[in-house]
Amino acid sequence: MSVVLTYEEGTIRVDGDPGTPLPAVEYDPRSQSGRAPGHEYARLRDALAPLAVDVDDRVLSLADIGPLESSYELRDYQQAALDAWETADYQGVLELPTGSGKTVIALAAIATLETPTLVVVPTVDLLEQWRGELTREFDLPVGQMGGGTQQVEPLTVATYDSAYLRADELGDQFGFVVFDEVHHLGGEGYRDIARLLAAPARLGLTATLERPDGAHEAVVNLVGERVYALSPEALAGEHLAAYDIRRIEVELTAEERARYEENQSVFTDYLRASNIQMQSGSDYQKLVKRSGSDPEARRALLAKQRAREVMMNADAKVDRLADLLARHADDRVIVFTAHTDLVYRLSDRFLLPAITSETGAAERREILERFRDGTYSRIVAANVLDEGVDVPDANVAVLLSGSGSEREFTQRLGRILRPSSKRDRAVLYELVTEATAEERVADRRR
Repeated sequence: MSVVLTYEEGTIRVDGDPGTPLPAVEYDPRSQSGRAPGHEYARLRDALAPLAVDVDDRVLSLADIGPLESSYELRDYQQAALDAWETADYQGVLELPTGSGKTVIALAAIATLETPTLVVVPTVDLLEQWRGELTREFDLPVGQMGGGTQQVEPLTVATYDSAYLRADELGDQFGFVVFDEVHHLGGEGYRDIARLLAAPARLGLTATLERPDGAHEAVVNLVGERVYALSPEALAGEHLAAYDIRRIEVELTAEERARYEENQSVFTDYLRASNIQMQSGSDYQKLVKRSGSDPEARRALLAKQRAREVMMNADAKVDRLADLLARHADDRVIVFTAHTDLVYRLSDRFLLPAITSETGAAERREILERFRDGTYSRIVAANVLDEGVDVPDANVAVLLSGSGSEREFTQRLGRILRPSSKRDRAVLYELVTEATAEERVADRRR
């Protein structure tokens, strides 16, 4: 008996009779063959290995990239993470804090495997950073898919969007795939990237794998289990900067309190009347869907949004920020908010360079470069610096407002944890409006 394996548009085609059912293989009457999703290739190969059949494996079409060597000397925890991934048969997720050198581990993995590799990243900024690292480390042409360029090389970096569009076309050209910020792979569309690629070796990198919607389970199914994890606390003081987190509570003004209570009551009264328990993100999504046909549900959601804006943008937060900026006049400070309008308000009042989703790529790069070289000592941002941007040497973060996401909090903390000989400890300030829902939000993200 013999079996032939080939790759066709994101699937593994199985011709011949293996004599026993194979995992994930279903019969395809159109081609009169078996079919399995591309990501099942490694499992198929392992299932066929002990059988008394000849296997003609034509799945991967890999270029020869020659011997590779990484110049980095891994720290003890980086080597332990790499060892854990190798022990897990070169599949799995590493959960390490921002600034801990996840990229260095991935470079070592690429050098170990010496196989064509695709690196998938969420932003163009990360795409450019990865291309620079790969080019410097291996002195090879590095392809790019995203940012207006579509060039494929044995070492290629792609945005999630570009990889999604071309995964079925390129799924047999890489033996290894690295998913940076792998939690993004939980998105329903992005999952197809991992499903269609045949690459048997898979590595996911993230600071926080778990997603509130539970989609991290899909990531585990497509990339592998979390094989190694460390918290910021485990590395603080030796490999990352030692740090403090200080929570500062502020009060609403009388006028702000009245607006907050009025709008919050509209929201809670609707929940009570409708017998809705807001115990999870899915409950909130149900309410959002209901608002499309129920005017009262829509009124309640709008009131909730107005209450949220009051508590997150309280005047006392701005006043307290003024005190913190004065206290840390000689430090490198990043101010985080949840709202673009507040970013521009703070930028005008304190003459802070501002970065939002509306900031053009060239302007954002210029601001960050001036922050790196010390021309600017402080910046204010709305969400866009949470991940995927290299911001070294900041040592103070002020969190004026944010979500209840543990990932967002961890990533913002990570912005100030890169070790530096110029300081002793980093500090993150959380400004929380007392006697509001923001107290529960702050507790949840911690």
